[in-house]
Amino acid sequence: MSLDTSVKTKQKIAIVLFLLYLGCAAAAAQETPKKYTAFKVLDSLIVDGLDTEKSWQNAEWSDVFIDIEGDKKANYTTRVKMLWDAKYLYFFTKLEEPHIWGDITKRDAVIFYNNDFEIFIDPKGTTHNYMELEVNVLNTVWDLLLTKTYSQGGAAINNWDIKGLKSAVHINGTLNNSSDTDKSWTVEIAIPWVAMLEPSNLKTIPVNDFWRINFSRVQWQHTIEDGKYAKKKDANGKALPEYNWVWSPQGVINMHKPNKWGYVYFSDEVNGKQPKWNIPKDEHLKWYLYDVFLNFVDHKDESLIQSKKVLGKLIEPRLEKHTTGFNIWVKSPFTNKILVIKEDGKFSSYEAE
Repeated sequence: MSLDTSVKTKQKIAIVLFLLYLGCAAAAAQETPKKYTAFKVLDSLIVDGLDTEKSWQNAEWSDVFIDIEGDKKANYTTRVKMLWDAKYLYFFTKLEEPHIWGDITKRDAVIFYNNDFEIFIDPKGTTHNYMELEVNVLNTVWDLLLTKTYSQGGAAINNWDIKGLKSAVHINGTLNNSSDTDKSWTVEIAIPWVAMLEPSNLKTIPVNDFWRINFSRVQWQHTIEDGKYAKKKDANGKALPEYNWVWSPQGVINMHKPNKWGYVYFSDEVNGKQPKWNIPKDEHLKWYLYDVFLNFVDHKDESLIQSKKVLGKLIEPRLEKHTTGFNIWVKSPFTNKILVIKEDGKFSSYEAE
């Protein structure tokens, strides 16, 4: 066998092996995100960190949070529930915790250096102009707007504040007392719709529609030094990595992949049970389109843009290069819409002509 033939054979084998890997990765990546239905409030809510109102008592809990990468069980239980009215979107979470501690009190500090609860919201589902809110046990908040994902060169706008934000924390135990065992802390949050609609250039509340949302809990391993809590460190004196427990798994340790977030449907019903709301079929295409896009960005190899069956239909993504970048797009066999991801990761869709 000649040297050229040998090299070509190895290249073909490498491509086949990589495509097999890609297929397995894509199959794993397309695990269906979590979904939740938020109902309308049937009474007025006082944001006090408690869920004593009838609306909260009737609201269903989400699935229990798990490890950010997949099915690994978290050490402590975390769940969330949601409601909405004409002015606010409400969140309530309960975080089981035998050792409640925290020390960050400055707004817009890096709150996840403490144990915290985090909300991520992408109203238009474009992965651009999405919001992040973090709260620690001291009710210190960090709210920021992301122009796009960090992997696509996005900037975090820390000076952006959620005007009219309400939040409260209730502790079922004692704060920063290492001599006892605590039970949990709860967080109640009300975000004005207007604060979320404006960055996405949206005009109306998504009644009987959905947004992409996810939640994360950051939990640091700790030790006790001179009666005070401190992060546990390795042999080199560096803090051990934090745990990341989430509602809808990301597949990787990175919350800034909005294409992996869950689906929250806003029902105009009150006091209802979770309806049989199905994630739209075009969203399934969108998951695969993002897998194709991200692999192409990583490897710059057009041969990786492969056809695939999604919900029984053959999907054939197309690469379209232009003077300022490229598009990867597909025509939906379900809605006849054109689904597009630009070179900067922004998603859009429009009716085919």
